[in-house]
Amino acid sequence: MLAKILAEIQFYRRLLAQPDTPKLAKWCLYLGLAYLATPIDLIPDFIPLLGHCDDVLIVGGLLILARTLTPDRILTRCRH
Repeated sequence: MLAKILAEIQFYRRLLAQPDTPKLAKWCLYLGLAYLATPIDLIPDFIPLLGHCDDVLIVGGLLILARTLTPDRILTRCRH
């Protein structure tokens, strides 16, 4: 499980470093990182279950949007 998470992190790092990645996709990735790094949340984390669900939904949505905006040839290049 940890190896898969680390592989995904490396994939997104390569995607950000790729000059062909669309700027909007890079912005989505940077926004996701910023949302995880900042202590400000839409729903505070001390609320059981809901506090972490907003993190998952927002960051997950931004990751999906970034992958949707990026052409398949770039995704394949970054995956391998």
